[in-house]
Amino acid sequence: MVTPDAQNLHNYLAGVSFISLVAPDEDLFYETITYYTDLGFLETLVYDRSNPTAGEHQDDLCFLSDRETWLHTDPEQENQGTAITIKIRLVTATRLEGEPSSPKLLRRSSTLHPPTDIRDWRGAKQALVLFSPKLDKIIELLQKKGYAYQAQPNEHAPFEIYTYDPLSTLVGFTSKPNPFTTIVKSLPAASQQNPTILPSVEPTLDAKRRKIAVMTSGGDSPGMNGAVRAVVRTAIAMGHDAYCIYEGYEGLVQGGDLIKKMGWEDVRGWLSEGGTLIGTARSAAFRQRHGRLAAAKNLVINGIDGLIVCGGDGSLTGADLFREEWPGLLEELINSEEITKEQAEPFQTLNIAGLVGSIDNDMSCTDATIGAYSSLARICQAVDYIDATAASHQRAFIIEVMGRHCGWLAVMSGVSTGADYIFIPEKPPGEGWEKQMCDIIARHRKLGKRKTIVIVAEGAIDRDLKPITSEYVKKVLVDVLKLDTRVTCLGHVQRGGTAVAYDRMLASLQGVEAVRAIVNAKPGSPSPMIAITENKITRKPLVEAVRMTKGVAEAIKNKEFDRAMKLRDAEFDEYYRAFIATTVPGKEKERLPEEKRKRYAIVHVGAPAGGMNAATRAAALYCISRGHRAFAIHNGFPGLVRHDSVRELTWLGVEGWAIRGGSEIGTNRTEPGVDLGMVAWYFQKYQFDGLLLIGGFEAYKSLSELRKARQSYPAFRIPMVCLPATISNNVPGTEYSIGSDTCLNALIDYCDAIKQSASASRRRVFVVECQGGRSGYVATMGGLSTGALAVYTPEEGIKLETLMKDINTLRGSFANDQGMNRAGKIILRNEKASATYTTEIIANMIREEAQGRFESRTSIPGHVQQGGTPSPMDRVRAVRLATKCIQYLETHGGTKAEVHDNPESAAVIGIKGAAVVFTPMAILEATDTDWENRRPKQAYWRNLRGIVDVLSGRKQTFDAADLVDDNEIQEQTQEHGQGQAQEEPAQEPAGERVGEEQIQGAA
Repeated sequence: MVTPDAQNLHNYLAGVSFISLVAPDEDLFYETITYYTDLGFLETLVYDRSNPTAGEHQDDLCFLSDRETWLHTDPEQENQGTAITIKIRLVTATRLEGEPSSPKLLRRSSTLHPPTDIRDWRGAKQALVLFSPKLDKIIELLQKKGYAYQAQPNEHAPFEIYTYDPLSTLVGFTSKPNPFTTIVKSLPAASQQNPTILPSVEPTLDAKRRKIAVMTSGGDSPGMNGAVRAVVRTAIAMGHDAYCIYEGYEGLVQGGDLIKKMGWEDVRGWLSEGGTLIGTARSAAFRQRHGRLAAAKNLVINGIDGLIVCGGDGSLTGADLFREEWPGLLEELINSEEITKEQAEPFQTLNIAGLVGSIDNDMSCTDATIGAYSSLARICQAVDYIDATAASHQRAFIIEVMGRHCGWLAVMSGVSTGADYIFIPEKPPGEGWEKQMCDIIARHRKLGKRKTIVIVAEGAIDRDLKPITSEYVKKVLVDVLKLDTRVTCLGHVQRGGTAVAYDRMLASLQGVEAVRAIVNAKPGSPSPMIAITENKITRKPLVEAVRMTKGVAEAIKNKEFDRAMKLRDAEFDEYYRAFIATTVPGKEKERLPEEKRKRYAIVHVGAPAGGMNAATRAAALYCISRGHRAFAIHNGFPGLVRHDSVRELTWLGVEGWAIRGGSEIGTNRTEPGVDLGMVAWYFQKYQFDGLLLIGGFEAYKSLSELRKARQSYPAFRIPMVCLPATISNNVPGTEYSIGSDTCLNALIDYCDAIKQSASASRRRVFVVECQGGRSGYVATMGGLSTGALAVYTPEEGIKLETLMKDINTLRGSFANDQGMNRAGKIILRNEKASATYTTEIIANMIREEAQGRFESRTSIPGHVQQGGTPSPMDRVRAVRLATKCIQYLETHGGTKAEVHDNPESAAVIGIKGAAVVFTPMAILEATDTDWENRRPKQAYWRNLRGIVDVLSGRKQTFDAADLVDDNEIQEQTQEHGQGQAQEEPAQEPAGERVGEEQIQGAA
């Protein structure tokens, strides 16, 4: 109890008056006093029983104390309500004699030796935790005095520090205002000038430590939050300070609370959020010189010399202009005395890096922009829903999609949904397009199609640059074909929702690279735009990319439409041609001569995967447009051998297959080796001229068996190609398998729901078992897309040491958020990661080691991961690859002897970077197949494990192997798919003969 006299003392804290620490001997007594004064505590009262001083407040002293020293924090801190008094008391054993209720005092070591058997000290015992907004000073003093300590979550951006005093008291320092939040308390102006707990110490300047800010600008797009999260955590992991600028350029101009320093926990759970959590706005002030002056001043005041902007071409143009004007802005600020010359000296250079966040995918020099595939998913979902009502009423629907001057969304959605006609600004229809459109739609109706879907890009024009509106297209269909027609403008629905798996991965990887670009930037070097080219994260000159992007609009304005198509990404024109080839039924005069028409078989082998039906549909329609006949072998090779299940595919028969999951013709894991003789007999019976196998590693192995059996069975001396379709993405010869994107999207939807459950209970972690066989692709990319705390794959296996480290990481994570962070925690384990440490065992180990602090649960999505409706990415790639496969069969036919002697007549189609390649089966069997583990020997995604671990907090910093060397980054911008096979030529229009492809057997 505090006496009336003591209440007048300035050294008492409202609420908790003091904390008492008892020393059993004089050595520890004085050692403890020295320890706390070193940390900045002030001595306010000294008492010695043997030499009492008059006027002391005896009633406030403990009658057992031989001596007492009262220590107090800086008085200025009291203004924030966080000042506190610590009483260091010397109580010898002799004074305790005859006091039965007094605790027994034990002699403690006078040296500071923290426990070595406990990874996280916070779980060892109760702690005395004090508030301090200057944790960097705390660390500096502890290091200077040689005191052991732990920083959480890491030393680069701590918000908690723990150490032991000489009495073995666990003492903590935190920058959080209370134990139930992770928000760092900002200091008032007076406190920023004088440390609150620490003595005044001159700051040490670390030239390598940077302050890097990230902002989102322009129109929002799904995936922006993932980019911000990656930038913040990468900067922290690399030893730098991370800032977020809220409300785009407007926040940069206004400054103040709109520029905030970010901690590791501040971006937890952002991956699964749509839009941008730091806001975006178009700023009229930033377009003016005075606005950019204010922005420059705010950056200097906050010490920021690196700026990462995520937005479209307009936002990136503004950023580069800001960088160019930077020296002049600083000079003007100095002349106007807004800042001093000393303040401006460390910030002579402003480094800028651009991330392209746009749903339009209209930026040149990159294959994809953040948010484009998420927007495409919204469009396809809407069209899929419209399909049902359109077919019910035999209606026509005109769907208007966004895109401004870019038709990427229109083309991709047209391919994905099997639309009847599309309008895009890069390829405007010629004169009389109304009649051409009506003829195509009438032909579709005559073939038995009940619905009509026309997709119009918002910037659609004709060759005279006159806008083509949805209402005008409707009028044409109503007036000419008398169709019941409706117009649907999707609008901002296309921007909404959470990011799909691809956008989450792209945003995370590009965010990491943007920080590296800032850190490694040299004075005078051009600002980079972080791009993805040939499936590799690259840096391109920002100014050049913006110039080329604006060149598309200029080319359209000048009616240079072929040039506009070439300025788009590598796949754009190819997808457009694929749409034409699989949508417009070929007229008899456009087909191949009768003697060149072939009979091609299509078979599904392996587990179902999203996109199998889309590939089968595309192959069949392309065959029909060329005059070939396509036959489906139902239920795999057993269906052929046992039931003679061979059916010819028709145009109407495959209508609607583009959006269907699973396998319409049935699939089976059985390989032809069980009865090669019967398989050969049926091949000969139906006189197949080529074979397309669609499936996973079973299809790959089947192709190998058929190729090797050619010596004994001439019926197999036909061109054969394998189109990889498996959720495991484990087929050699390709970086991407049809179905893997559908699987990842199903998995992240599942994990988002699981994390919501975990966040609701606050203190729970889920161990999720994912499929993938002996390939860790799904687990690794799923971990990157969901923000999983740990990922276990077959390639690395699971060790007890690894498990214990992850459990300790979980302890620290739960201790940090104090149960208040709403983001749940998950661990992803591949089903084949370990035979010993099963999903259930891992969950039980976590539960046991948690000791009640948190709990664990298991969750197994199982075949949910095969997905329902295929993702748009799987659909469009299925169409592209399937048409390429039929072209390959056309060009590699010949006599039985010619095919038998040609090693390229049996190949695997694959995507290497952005290029489509065919690799001979014999090469893959010898060089890139791990037959025992059913996977390729090399895979690009294995290098991403380090990034996954760092962004989740599992690793403290990047290893050299986790990041690509800067020299290699530069080389990547110049290379184009050099590997085992060359890129296939662009697809020819229906009715024209495709030229001979040149396939390179080996590197």
